[in-house]
Amino acid sequence: MLPEDGSAVNSGRSQADPIAAILKVLRRGNRFLICSHTRPDGDAIGSMLALGMILKQMGKRADLIMADRVPTLYRWLPGADTIRTTMRVDGSYDAAILLECDGVERTRLRGLEKFCLINIDHHISGRPFADLNWIEHDAVSVGKMVYRLGRAAGATLTPELANCLYTTVLTDTGGFLYGAVRESTFALARDLVRAGADPIAIAQEIYFSAPASKLLILGAALRNLKREGRIAWLWVTHQDMMRTCAAEEDCEGIVNIALGMADIETTVFLRELPEGRVRLSLRSKGEVNVADIAARLGGGGHENASGCTVDGPLSRALEEILALLRGALAKKNGRVSKRA
Repeated sequence: MLPEDGSAVNSGRSQADPIAAILKVLRRGNRFLICSHTRPDGDAIGSMLALGMILKQMGKRADLIMADRVPTLYRWLPGADTIRTTMRVDGSYDAAILLECDGVERTRLRGLEKFCLINIDHHISGRPFADLNWIEHDAVSVGKMVYRLGRAAGATLTPELANCLYTTVLTDTGGFLYGAVRESTFALARDLVRAGADPIAIAQEIYFSAPASKLLILGAALRNLKREGRIAWLWVTHQDMMRTCAAEEDCEGIVNIALGMADIETTVFLRELPEGRVRLSLRSKGEVNVADIAARLGGGGHENASGCTVDGPLSRALEEILALLRGALAKKNGRVSKRA
């Protein structure tokens, strides 16, 4: 429900003071919807749960919904069982808050268009599609933005809230390895640990609790590992997924294995989907902006970590993405040569 005077909206443009504008809507309303993108990661799940806790502290009702189920990897997070899986939004809400989405379609939820939309995003591909837009490309995670919103709202940083927020930071930096990592990132992590976040327990849940199916599909991918100069790639077929009984979430992080090779700058992991399309996960050590490449193929994400889905077959998708990565590296090398 939009305020009658329209004072809290900005016709789809970003606000000069987005936190104040969002808090104005939150304080006026009573019931809110929180959602995020399909194939949710740690930032999406942790941010949703954290924002729900903040709204509850404000005396508001928050319904958390997603088109996909919560990955097993994050079901231990406090409140994860309150996230409802559905494809259509019903009910009356004062606003729908979309986390980490560059458009309503990224949620794959039907029925959101009728609500006042609040867009909170930190991806380089983020755009002002909603009634209220808060986009910070240099934020280490959307969880950090939720943390700032909670502080502005006067929320108490409980251990449960801190655990959810720490998870967003840890996962969206790949264990503090990439992304917008800087001094303030560790200052935020310190504050969350002081508030009760357990960094060792969280790391064990995320990095040392893999099911056998995850290791089996990783083995299948590693058998297909290839490299060409500073590019590495690996892939799995739908048959590989069926043979290993792997779920979609079991493929998370496989692309990072290839990025760990010496002298490799950028990597791609290709997963053949049941319908024949191909899901691409892209990573870079910094020289190649993979968000730009993903955006050209209808996806998005961060400069160093992005993804998209393209038409198959697998061989065609591989040639398409390799051509783009080769071009990006050649362009980068050309700029370096000119400066030299």
